[in-house]
Order: sequence, then C-alpha cells, then structure tokens
Amino acid sequence: MVQFPTTVLEGKKLPRLIFSAQPPVFRGHREIYPLMKKVYEMGTWCLDLPSPKHLESFRELKNLTLDETLTGLCHLEVETGASFLGKPLHQFETKVVSTIKKNLSLPQSIRNLPPIPIGSEVFTQKEIDRIGFDPQRFEKALSFFHPGESPFVLVGGRYGDWLLALGRIDLLKQMMAKVREKGFTPVYSGQWATFCLPKAKSLDVVAYAIPINRKWSFFNLDQACVLIKKFDRPVISLNPLADGTLLKNSEEAFSFLFKDLKITLAIAEIHSEQEVEILLSAVAKIPSLIPPRKT
Repeated sequence: MVQFPTTVLEGKKLPRLIFSAQPPVFRGHREIYPLMKKVYEMGTWCLDLPSPKHLESFRELKNLTLDETLTGLCHLEVETGASFLGKPLHQFETKVVSTIKKNLSLPQSIRNLPPIPIGSEVFTQKEIDRIGFDPQRFEKALSFFHPGESPFVLVGGRYGDWLLALGRIDLLKQMMAKVREKGFTPVYSGQWATFCLPKAKSLDVVAYAIPINRKWSFFNLDQACVLIKKFDRPVISLNPLADGTLLKNSEEAFSFLFKDLKITLAIAEIHSEQEVEILLSAVAKIPSLIPPRKT
C-alpha cells in the first residue's frame, strides 16, 4: 500500500493526488464501482466525484466499508444557480456563447464553446445585468451532497468561466457564500486557466481547479504556467495527463506540476487498474510538505 503525500486546505488533510474513475465502458455506477473500490484498497481515502453516478458508487463503497474517513470531491455546475427572466440560464446557451464570442478574442484551440448559427442574437448589457442568482434551484442541486462525505465542493464548470466573461462575478460570489452557508468549503473550478485565475481571484474559495495542458490552457500553456507560478492561491490541476499521452511520462509530468509550478494537488482521470499502479509509483516521489506559495 502506497503512503500518499498529503496537503492541508482549511485545516482538512487531502492527498496530493486524487483519482477520478473513468472506466472505458461507462453506462452507470456499476462500471465505476470496481475501479473506485480498487483505488480505495490501494490506500487512498479521497475520491473525485464528478457525476451523480460517481456519487452513487462512492456511497455504496462507504456503506460497505463503514470507513468514516473516506471522503469525496463533489462537483456543482454554476448554471444550476443562474437564471434570466426567471428561466434557467442554460436555456439561453446559444445567446450566451454568441455574446462571449463577440466580446472575447478566442483561439481556435478552445473546444468547449459549442458551435452557434451565424447571426445568433447576443445579450445587450441591460440583459446581462438582468441575469440573476436563483438560490432555490442552487440549493436544491447542492442538497444532493453532504459535508460529512464531501467537505469540499468544486463549483464552476464552463458556465463559471462564462459568467466571468459576461462580467457577472457577483453571481459566483453569491453561490460561493451559499456553499459555505451549507457547511461546505468551495473550490472554484474553471476551464480557461489564464482567463479565470485573475478574474476569479476575489472569490471566497479555498483553491482554484483548472486544466493545465496544451489543449485546455487558454490562451496557451506557456502563458498559463507564468500565471500559475505568480498566483498566490492554492491551485489544483485537473486531468493533468490529458488524454493519456503523458501516462508513460507521469513522473516527469508530476515533477513539472508539483516542483516547477508548485501546485497544491492534482485530480487525475484513471481508466484501468494498470493506470492506477503507474500513477501510484509516480506519486510516491511527491513530497507531502510544499514550500510557501509565491506572492
């Protein structure tokens, strides 16, 4: 059993590498559970729970093991708490995306903006100002989680960055406050590293979770790395091995992330028991204690 390196966020201990079970065949929690159970048996006590199926598998594992120390990281997308004219904001996604594409100069590498018809409507500034926080719908989504099993909640997703692009960080602040009110510790989860880190820095969160790879870094990896090195808040690397191409060089990848960029922890997608074994070997060389972050 591997001795996991650890870190501490707001007084809570976490492993510096957290696994996200992503089996090749993914129809439901029955495909997730065996891999999640194997990771637990190898010594980890914290698991990434990015979907309801992951949460279902986690609760089954927790019930069977009766392990009160086993915890998870749940994810909450911010569109659950944003509305326009009384309707969920995601019903206006084409208009949201069209507005962002008009207001921002986006590179071709950005893959998470869906295509939109030419000539699609955009929000006026008055309409953007009318986007509001829907606490009832947000609380309903948050109610599926429990602080005892998931003390940290990753709040954001693509709409988190999109609200920042629309200039509505005030909505995110209300959501983070509600998360803390319900007994959770919020983590901001973004997708566009160099865009969201400076804009979201004023949020009351414990850390910032972002992808750090060439495909998702926005605008480019080099720019993201410069920013991360200067960023004085804890940073979590999402899916650091990207599509698996870095798996064979995982020791080098982790050395770069933890020693050069000085990130706090990483959440790595794993697809098989063999991948877990490779990453466990690599993570054993990561120190538990990290130096003070740069200011």
